[in-house]
Amino acid sequence: MPALLIALAFLGAWELYTVLSDLDEFVLPPPSAVARSLAEDRGLLAENFATTALEMLAGLGVALVLGVALTTLLHLSARARRGVYPLLIGTQVIPIVLVAPLLVAWFGFGTGPKLAIVAVVCFFPIVVPTLDALERIDPDRLKLLRTLGASRWQVLRFAEAPSALPALFTGARLAVAIAAIAAVLAEYSGSEKGLGRLVLQSIPQLETARAYAAIVVLMTFTLALYTGLTALERRLLPWAVAPPKGPSA
Repeated sequence: MPALLIALAFLGAWELYTVLSDLDEFVLPPPSAVARSLAEDRGLLAENFATTALEMLAGLGVALVLGVALTTLLHLSARARRGVYPLLIGTQVIPIVLVAPLLVAWFGFGTGPKLAIVAVVCFFPIVVPTLDALERIDPDRLKLLRTLGASRWQVLRFAEAPSALPALFTGARLAVAIAAIAAVLAEYSGSEKGLGRLVLQSIPQLETARAYAAIVVLMTFTLALYTGLTALERRLLPWAVAPPKGPSA
């Protein structure tokens, strides 16, 4: 409710400002114009949303699978960690705004390069917190398992992996938050469809309300993904998200 009240207050202030300042709608459309565009352009928005949603979901899936695999390798092999981890950090220094047009020019205007861009951007936030969590396992638990004769893979399965799952979910939520930005940036670099492409086309056509409507659709989808991941974490890892109990009476 507090978040809803803040959002309603913001929208009301926005609507009031556009009325009192007498701004043209193509400069700053009021929320009512955006809502009207959501209704009138729903077919166009839905068509372009399907493309962007596919890019985000597929890119996140690829980043998650490759991220877990690489994290496991880096955790199990000190040699791989020394050789690969600095390169992984180095990839984040390269501005994605420069790489995106190159990938589009190389692979074409289909879904492939957009998926790759989303996966590259979302990869790092998944790997780093998960790897850090694997390195911070309670040493007493590891010592107990080894005393009981557990193999290296059993230690990973029964102690390290469960303890790192909360960090994995945290990384996935961070990746969701930036996946939308990556998808829009990829579509800006060259695309036939997508919400980013729709925004890029709508502004020169003075359809600013439509551009804002596309942003609302993208924001709503991103919030739904984030909320869904949070609910899934609470369902699968109740022990990790339960609030701490106070002192008993």
